[in-house]
Amino acid sequence: MRIINALIIAFSTYSRLPMPQVEWTDDNRKYAMCFFPLIGGVIGLALGLWFVLCEAWGLTPFLRGAVGAIIPLLITGGIHMDGFMDTTDALASWQPREKKLEILKDSRVGAFAVMGCAAYLMLMAAVLSEADAAMGWTVGLSFILSRAMSAWTVTVFPSAHPNGMLDQMTRTAQKRMVTISGIFYVAVCLIAWTLTKGWLVCLCAAAVALHTLYYRRMAMKNFGGVTGDLAGWYSQTMELLLVSVVVLGGKLL
Repeated sequence: MRIINALIIAFSTYSRLPMPQVEWTDDNRKYAMCFFPLIGGVIGLALGLWFVLCEAWGLTPFLRGAVGAIIPLLITGGIHMDGFMDTTDALASWQPREKKLEILKDSRVGAFAVMGCAAYLMLMAAVLSEADAAMGWTVGLSFILSRAMSAWTVTVFPSAHPNGMLDQMTRTAQKRMVTISGIFYVAVCLIAWTLTKGWLVCLCAAAVALHTLYYRRMAMKNFGGVTGDLAGWYSQTMELLLVSVVVLGGKLL
């Protein structure tokens, strides 16, 4: 029952999918981050089905890309995009660390956040418009892998906010199981890409490694550690990077 409760907590926290109510205890939250990547699986499934429908109905690439970019927001409620926007504002401020952390907490949306969100959605829509129905399922793996890496980084990277929501989720997390489950999810994605895309998997693995190293350096330098908003920024940028590598790299290789 504890595992089921952890699954429910993960989906009720990081998605808008209807879930039954469970008690928010340390014991129930312990394995919640292990199931976080499964939300990416739901996004990937929805995206793959949308691509199939676009192919069957003869819809334009523009509509395929536009709706495809919105699907993750509909499923997650935009929780990660909110973090991406807050982080964009903080980084664009060029203020000292303490001020940047204050900007992350500010509920108001700045101009740089709006521009960053608009640019992100346009880029995601443009890249997805270049994909076809056959790419839908391989593109969908990006959303699983990004969450697997995000779950792992928030449990092993230093936290900038000892009392933040992210710290509350990770403080009781079974870090060993999060690492093991993360390795499993990453391995599944890389194997699937190897079977369908061949040598493209090397580009995907390199993109994940380099972006994760950059993320840690950026977080430590600018904020003194990771926060929930930074985790959202990492998830969003990792998704866009991987989708771009799979779609555009797949056309070149």
